[in-house]
Amino acid sequence: MSESAPRLRRTYGGAPLSTAPPRRVRLLRRLAATAVALALPVAGLVGLAGTAQAAGSATATYTKASDWGSGFEGKWTVKNTGTTAINSWTVEWDYPTGTRVTSAWDATVTSSGNHWTAKNVGWNGALSPGASVTFGFNGTGPGAPSGCKINGGSCDGGTTPTDNPPSTPGTPTATGVTETSLTLNWAAATDDKGIKNYDVYRGSGKVATVTGTSYADSGLTKGTTYAYTVTARDTADQTGPSSGSLSVTTPGGGTGPGPDPGDGTRVKLGYFTNWGVYQRNYHVKNLVTSGSAAKITHINYAFGNVQGGKCTIGDAYADYDKAYTADQSVDGVADTWDQPLRGNFNQLRKLKAKYPNIKILWSFGGWTWSGGFGQAAANPAAFAQSCHDLVEDPRWADVFDGIDLDWEYPNACGLTCDTSGAASLKNLMQAVRGKFGANNLVTAAISADGSNGGKLDAADYAGAAQYVDFYNVMTYDFFGAWAAQGPTAPHSPLTAYSGIPQDGFNSEAAITKLKGKGIAGSKLNLGIGFYGRGWTGVTQATPGGTATGPAPGTYEPGIEDYKVLKASCPSTGTIAGTAYAKCGSNWWSYDTPATVASKMTWTKQQGLRGAFFWEFSGDTTNGELANAIHTGLQ
Repeated sequence: MSESAPRLRRTYGGAPLSTAPPRRVRLLRRLAATAVALALPVAGLVGLAGTAQAAGSATATYTKASDWGSGFEGKWTVKNTGTTAINSWTVEWDYPTGTRVTSAWDATVTSSGNHWTAKNVGWNGALSPGASVTFGFNGTGPGAPSGCKINGGSCDGGTTPTDNPPSTPGTPTATGVTETSLTLNWAAATDDKGIKNYDVYRGSGKVATVTGTSYADSGLTKGTTYAYTVTARDTADQTGPSSGSLSVTTPGGGTGPGPDPGDGTRVKLGYFTNWGVYQRNYHVKNLVTSGSAAKITHINYAFGNVQGGKCTIGDAYADYDKAYTADQSVDGVADTWDQPLRGNFNQLRKLKAKYPNIKILWSFGGWTWSGGFGQAAANPAAFAQSCHDLVEDPRWADVFDGIDLDWEYPNACGLTCDTSGAASLKNLMQAVRGKFGANNLVTAAISADGSNGGKLDAADYAGAAQYVDFYNVMTYDFFGAWAAQGPTAPHSPLTAYSGIPQDGFNSEAAITKLKGKGIAGSKLNLGIGFYGRGWTGVTQATPGGTATGPAPGTYEPGIEDYKVLKASCPSTGTIAGTAYAKCGSNWWSYDTPATVASKMTWTKQQGLRGAFFWEFSGDTTNGELANAIHTGLQ
């Protein structure tokens, strides 16, 4: 294989979280960098459901759940109003020209012109008498649905009024915080028909519905972080956008990180990519010469493939066949033509001999290769067995200390849309832990979508957490030039800020949501990107400006390594714990040693396990970002 051959891969550590509302299909990176997110066909979301039953025993009711100006979230509720069970359902409606569905969940949504059809997915077609199910979608345009049919007949349930939903309530504040209680207050929302009440959410769960603008929450646990949001409902029962998220940590209790998996310090993990040995000319030896090897605790080797429901080799040549000369080798010894193991695996073996504290995990999936996880979820035991057989292959079993699964995303949309169900991640992690046992590390890279109803709410991350040593939360790629016209925004904000394009798209919101689900901070690692995302055609120096497209990048538009940006477009400001820079008409956001240091301070304050980064080759030759993580976590 030519070393200059293009690599099928995920470009950076987590697929971009779109600036659009929750659940929207996100962009490809390397393989479709020029596509916009709305171009992903809704028709390809999931397989078709079975034949729908006759009409007359079901109703379908539409609600516009929220409207943010450039788009909206719609929901249909299907109810069995008959006396016998329904095995499947189909909802049809028309939109006027200019209004369309852009992404959907919990249903297969297709279109023919302005006519839209939604069919149940495999797990939600059966409805007993009186039962109901809701599916939702994001859309654009001002129109309302008309001509609704359920299983071929009139929907009967009608549609809710199409007047504007309530405005966004103020971000709640907390007073009287004790170890077990607090009081929330927020500024009122407005609505042309009047506000009926407010729903109060703790994490992703609704804890109360109140008519006023305050709520006293009790029964809390000391030393625990909680996230609160509020949504308003008008007299037509339409709900508006969620408020900003408030993070509150009750006093008392311990917040320090839990037991460490190996070396007595917090996790400091970096991704090493097998394709980096080609155009990037980055090899395992660079970990030594940069000084990074002495400052990390773990390496995720990316990526192994997931095909046919099994773990498979990602790049045989780079993984175990490429021959290294003496000057390229970690220990200065050249490979021979007849040695049983060469390539990155042999170089990693040599690295472990020099740095025995480093734990190496083989990471499977990634943005490009996550499509096979759905089939794996159908037979977790077979998947776990295939992964164990591959990782523990006698040729390289001593190289790896465990396995990492990078599924983007369970029961949600990434490069493709997975519909394996909310329990699929838990089932898969349980099977993998059972096969690899307690003496191997089992970890996962997960979404950082902290929005209400977003990707972290689509799967049972809390249930799966009991089987993992830690989660790597991909707290980067929140915003980028897949939104070609902007607004410009930092791709890795630590916290929310005034004008942020999407609520819940920041590190604090993601960590708070995960903790709110009951996942201990000691099982969470904060993600750092060793790269920037940028736009061109920008005139405004601060975030929030308009653009004409992605800024030029070495390997693809809109992305550039930190080691390049440090010199070509130095930081001109910071916002929400990360840096941004404007040079000419280009605008970039990226982390610097200073912002990494502040994020590591926050990591320790939050009692997190540690930090990880994507990926080594984006750093300087002396590894200054890796050093900032190391120093900051001491």
